[in-house]
Amino acid sequence: MTQPAFQTTDFTASFQIHERPIRGRVVRMGEESITPILARHDYPENLARVLGEAVALAALVGSSLKFDGRILVQAEGDGPVRMLVAEYSTSGGVRGYLRFDQEAWANLDRLNKGKPPHMPQLFGRAGRLALILMQDNPNIQPYQGIVPLNKGTLAQCAEDYYAMSEQVPSRIRLSVEPLAGGGWTCGGMMIQRIAGDENRGDTSEDWREAEALFATLTPAELIDPGLPVTDLLFRLFHEQGVRLEESRIVDDRCTCNEDRLLTTLRAMPEESLRDLVEPDGNLAIDCQFCSRHYALPIERVTGPVN
Repeated sequence: MTQPAFQTTDFTASFQIHERPIRGRVVRMGEESITPILARHDYPENLARVLGEAVALAALVGSSLKFDGRILVQAEGDGPVRMLVAEYSTSGGVRGYLRFDQEAWANLDRLNKGKPPHMPQLFGRAGRLALILMQDNPNIQPYQGIVPLNKGTLAQCAEDYYAMSEQVPSRIRLSVEPLAGGGWTCGGMMIQRIAGDENRGDTSEDWREAEALFATLTPAELIDPGLPVTDLLFRLFHEQGVRLEESRIVDDRCTCNEDRLLTTLRAMPEESLRDLVEPDGNLAIDCQFCSRHYALPIERVTGPVN
């Protein structure tokens, strides 16, 4: 197995099963990426897991993009979790947050006796998952694919997205766990079938074999610090052989800034903005992703009152 130099955590990497029409990607995240995102908001443990899975999914999908930009994994509904957003930029930055109803979540957690909830419980019957691709080129409109959140796990719903929106058979596994003494660890892997052609012929048998091997992957293996990704891939696909590409670093990085915020605010009606002014004359705004606080004088947004 080819083993390029790469770090043990906070990275994404692609891999290819030797002479098989199967491609894949893997992600592992820890103290430089997923830990600050989850620790920043102090979510209940099972909700933190779901957000961590969404961030891992964004990194898995986003690391394959062939353009400069970002991908948003966005889930929303009318259940205890009203909104979840995870983002990966092609520069390697990740961020994420979720918004939930504390009373509704407490009721669900009691009903489940602390066990992880399934997606319809979290997002309600109307829950839906969107993957939104946004290029840095402002002349290119975002692409969005939407599927219902009607499966047990986020990974299963993401598989539906690829089957319905991309027509690419895919299998995805995600795992997130808290660490003793604080911090979080997160891992994910996906494989995808490459369609047959005149050279490849029918790829269905190779895909069924890869699926069967992938099904043996456990959540513990995805995040085991004592199991390097090279060894994990060898364990899964050693008979076929697998080539791991050079890794890309992933880190906690919010894209909010004052100039972007001013642009957004200036697009709002002035009357609405003045209703939000604090007694000190500032607009007080917190970034939902990184919790950074902005205090902007209203005159900077609207100009002085005539």
